[in-house]
Amino acid sequence: MPFPLSLEGKIALITGGSRGIGAATVRAFVAAGAKVLFNYQNSKAAADALVEECGKEHCAAVACDLSGLETAKDLVNETVKRFGRLDTLIANHGIWPPKDAPVNELTDTQWRGTVAVNLDSVFSLVRHAVAQMKKQKSLQSGSGGHIVLVSSTAGQRGEAFHVDYAATKGALISMVKGLSTELAPDGIYVNCVAPGWVNTDMSIPALNDPKTRDSIFATIPIGRVGKPEEIAAPILFLCTEHAGFITGEVFNVNGGAVLVG
Repeated sequence: MPFPLSLEGKIALITGGSRGIGAATVRAFVAAGAKVLFNYQNSKAAADALVEECGKEHCAAVACDLSGLETAKDLVNETVKRFGRLDTLIANHGIWPPKDAPVNELTDTQWRGTVAVNLDSVFSLVRHAVAQMKKQKSLQSGSGGHIVLVSSTAGQRGEAFHVDYAATKGALISMVKGLSTELAPDGIYVNCVAPGWVNTDMSIPALNDPKTRDSIFATIPIGRVGKPEEIAAPILFLCTEHAGFITGEVFNVNGGAVLVG
């Protein structure tokens, strides 16, 4: 008997969708029957190519700089304008400052920049997405929604010399735990996927550096880094009917790395 992961008729907003985990998630959602709007910041060529691949009737890309509180509302509104509603928010975007920074040398500029992208903008996206989902439900045209925040192994066990990144990713996990109970009566599911090292543009500099590569692999019991598609699949699952009794969960997808950190 088939066991499809279907999102037929659903509308999703996926941030950071032009590359890596985001692009894999866009492909997965469209393949499952959803219509998707995703944002990109600089990668217009990659975004256009992904829309062409998925089909313009199923997918749209919008340039949007998510660094702070200001632009999230416009992105939510654009999703509703293009596709009529919003059923799912996947907050996937984020930055990893690649250079090690001891806490006593971490600049105010870097701290504020990481918090603006990885935390402030996610909060603002959730705020406006929830408002839209509640509005739809009150109009009897919706039945709640799904929110998945993409955190990190670093949000659970910390990350030496990257306190800014670890702090923001840990904050997302706390947001999920609080929001899941707050929003359950509204039929809005809130979960988290926490990847470890994944083969993406953001991680390639560290993975290609002989000084860091061996130490990275030593922390992964499976012995390799993840593929973007291996993160996209759990994100998709958490937004289907098969995850109908799951909310407030931190879904670890890291090859066992969180167990040995």
